[in-house]
Amino acid sequence: MRSSLSRIALAIVTAAGVSVSACDATAPAAAPGSAPATESAAPATQPGVQLSALAPANVAKSRPAAPFDLTGNWFIDTTESADAWRFGPPYPKLTPAAQVHFDASQKAAREGKVYRDDIGQCWPAGLPLIMTRYWPMAMVQIPTAIYMVSGFMNSLRIVYLDGRSHPSASIQYLAGHSIGHWEGNALVIHTKYFETNQHWIDTGIPISDQFEMTERVTLLDKGMTLQIEYTMTDPKNWKGEWKSTKLWMREDSTDVPEVECLPNLNENLPSTEKGHAAVEAREKAREEGKPAATPAPSPAKAPPSK
Repeated sequence: MRSSLSRIALAIVTAAGVSVSACDATAPAAAPGSAPATESAAPATQPGVQLSALAPANVAKSRPAAPFDLTGNWFIDTTESADAWRFGPPYPKLTPAAQVHFDASQKAAREGKVYRDDIGQCWPAGLPLIMTRYWPMAMVQIPTAIYMVSGFMNSLRIVYLDGRSHPSASIQYLAGHSIGHWEGNALVIHTKYFETNQHWIDTGIPISDQFEMTERVTLLDKGMTLQIEYTMTDPKNWKGEWKSTKLWMREDSTDVPEVECLPNLNENLPSTEKGHAAVEAREKAREEGKPAATPAPSPAKAPPSK
């Protein structure tokens, strides 16, 4: 059964098609004996202009049927390990600069602390972490693209399937720029052009402007299990290829609602840097026999940052 997001995407495409048809139907006919009207040049018909993935003319183009449809809600499979959302261990051989961050994050973890708590301060997690958070990922597939919305901060990812290349200008995105093509029964996605500010892979491993990612996507178990084989490279932070394989379970009884990340609410969560500091302050006050400060009641529930 298609999700509400699927119906929304379909409605967008259908409405666009209806408006084009209505314009054609109501266009005034040429007067008898006059020269035929010249069609106005629109970006959608100009040579060399990339059509939007939602343009009716693009959606309607003849192309081979996709081997499978990812439309649905997916949740990372943690049956083997609660840490399945992480991309290591094993980890690749890190460069000296990246090793400094990794060692500092490991030290903080041993001390029960949080290292570089950017997500806890509502910086978007970015790819690849938004794919593996403990929140469902809604996917809507049409012939030209796959639209993904994460239940963690509602982060958006678009995978273009209409044959376009990466743009020549390196505009950077937290989710990168993703293009996909079919190889047999697998979807192969290549992503590059990542925003690097406050952007980490796993705990304490940053990415650089040279980070690129290839995903080989397949459906297993009669469409109930999604598998993605990751190959990630970043010469500034590690040597060679970093490989990892993840599984997701189809969740037909789950929807992705609106989610907001609010720093003042995250400060009450022990998994964030400020939340951890607040826990330590309460414990110290209890040991000293002083009344602990009571945090203000939260107006809404915020998603965990970790």
